[in-house]
Amino acid sequence: MAMTRKSSGKKSSGFLDGQMLVAMPIMGDDRFARAVIYVCAHSSEGAMGIIVNQPAGNISFPELLVQLEVIPAGERIELPTRAEAVKVLKGGPVETGRGFVLHSADFIIENSTLPIAEGICLTATLDILKAIARGKGPASAILALGYAGWAPGQLENEIQQNGWLHCAADPDLIFGADIEGKYDKAMRKIGIDLGMLSSDSGHA
Repeated sequence: MAMTRKSSGKKSSGFLDGQMLVAMPIMGDDRFARAVIYVCAHSSEGAMGIIVNQPAGNISFPELLVQLEVIPAGERIELPTRAEAVKVLKGGPVETGRGFVLHSADFIIENSTLPIAEGICLTATLDILKAIARGKGPASAILALGYAGWAPGQLENEIQQNGWLHCAADPDLIFGADIEGKYDKAMRKIGIDLGMLSSDSGHA
């Protein structure tokens, strides 16, 4: 079946910005085991992406807003439902102290927001956190602590070594509430049944 994809004019270059990277089951780097990554930038100068399926685990979005002094501790209970729902993720091993918000394109901060592709943007300033806390932010958002980065040619090399697969992005893979299920979902989207790859015996 022929695959059709909306072309932005530069996708023919082979760069994967706006796509999802999915770690192969044989991924040797534990930091990226079962990782699903949204590629924010990819060029001859390297690549940068956000892991979208690794929960930060020990902190919630309201707690983070208090820590960053976006809101006073007493205002946590007044946060809009949409702000309570924002997931805090481990975005990658680089600059883990910085927050990066991947979000829908219905919210833009001039000179701060980077539009990526297909209605997805990246903003890394406190202003977007303040907007979300006030209920004025984007309809969909995740907050990632840190990011994944690759030197020039490194990502291409890892793909050639069968470290990564890739597929088109979709809002559910990026913003979906079922964080643990994103890996299997991405693999199914690529057309791989993990049950068939499993070394476990006993699968009928």
